[in-house]
Amino acid sequence: MERENFGTRLGFILVSAGCAIGIGNVWKFPYVAGQNGGGIFVLFYLLFLFIMGAPILSMELAMGRASRKGVIKAYKSLEPKKSKWHIHGYICMLGCLLLMMYYTTVSGWMLNYAFKFATGQFAKVTNDGVENVFNTMLNSPAQMLTFMGISVIVGIIVCSFGLQNGIEKITKVMMLCLIGLIIILAIHSLTLTSAKEGLSFYLLPNIENVKTVGLGKVITAAMNQSFFTLSIGAASMEIFGSYMSKDHGLAGEALRISILDTFVAIMSGLIIFPACFSYNVETTAGPSLIFITLPKVFINMPYGRIWGSLFFIFMTFASLSTVIAVFENLIASGMENLNISRTKSSVIHLIILLVTSIPCALSFSLLKNVSLIKGMGILDSEDFLVSNLILPIGALIILIFCVTKWGWGFNNYLEEANTGKGIKIPKWTKYYFRFVLPILIIIIIIQGLI
Repeated sequence: MERENFGTRLGFILVSAGCAIGIGNVWKFPYVAGQNGGGIFVLFYLLFLFIMGAPILSMELAMGRASRKGVIKAYKSLEPKKSKWHIHGYICMLGCLLLMMYYTTVSGWMLNYAFKFATGQFAKVTNDGVENVFNTMLNSPAQMLTFMGISVIVGIIVCSFGLQNGIEKITKVMMLCLIGLIIILAIHSLTLTSAKEGLSFYLLPNIENVKTVGLGKVITAAMNQSFFTLSIGAASMEIFGSYMSKDHGLAGEALRISILDTFVAIMSGLIIFPACFSYNVETTAGPSLIFITLPKVFINMPYGRIWGSLFFIFMTFASLSTVIAVFENLIASGMENLNISRTKSSVIHLIILLVTSIPCALSFSLLKNVSLIKGMGILDSEDFLVSNLILPIGALIILIFCVTKWGWGFNNYLEEANTGKGIKIPKWTKYYFRFVLPILIIIIIIQGLI
């Protein structure tokens, strides 16, 4: 079977950035930045993105491009004889499946709210009733299963059309619309009455705030955010490396993906904080920010139905671009390892994903009393396994594989990464990759477990 390739370089960058740009960019980054010294946090975040996130991303892409295969077969073709690195490939696939077991539910929430705003269901809701809308949705098995199901079906259908005709074509449109929407929403927010106060809280360096929180905590928060924002560690980016051309070096491509991902994260804050400060609504992180705080802003705003619809369409694009990218990893892996057609792999994964996503979709209603890890519910337990274990430990394994003699080796990685035009990774980085970067990732793993 001939390997598919991206039709355009823009397609590769937008699809890869679509995988990285997710819900965390919007409901976590702005709040964490505001709470951790504003501009000071953003500077640390950019530093760690450059010295930690982008290098690991370039390694995932290098493994994909050198092998022209999905992660399991990539390990098998690049690992030294008789070594067992490819076992990590199976763990990566398990991580991708586990991520989608809850991400499809949250993607369904976005779709549900876009539908509710577009059809005017929020027109009659008062400030006090907003929380009730969210709780009613969570407690309704019908709503939760329907919108989770739509997310899964849409993602699989897009992937079933193939790389260029499905994923690249659709994601390109979604990502360009996402960028357009976020700019329109941010410009609108900047015209609101207390936009200046919101921006000051968000972006101006706040030394007092850093003293209160503690510089160490600000640094580790920035480190965490820069690491998790790129979806590295479960080889979800590796597959797109396998579809790349050799025209451009990987350091430059990794930086471009990182910049686009950061642009969306920073712009999200430009939407959220001016709006919250203008309508005197408490800024919080996580689901309550998106589904309780912001709807309160939109229902009090002139033309709120339009602004609310646009915001949740933007959120739907952000979540669906990740769903499609990770689904492609699973479907391509099925094609390669079971030697079956794309259609067959798509059908098999449609059934697997619909079934495995049901527990999370019902975890706020019929299964709300089920607790798994340390008393956490299904969604939080699945998220804990992916975010605190599979991603950071996976990134450490990929790093060791790419830069030590026990794995693929630094020289092989460097040759692949530096093939093509653009920024070159210097040879001296070997010592940084071998001795400093592992320590940074181990700190993230320890933080996550604590």
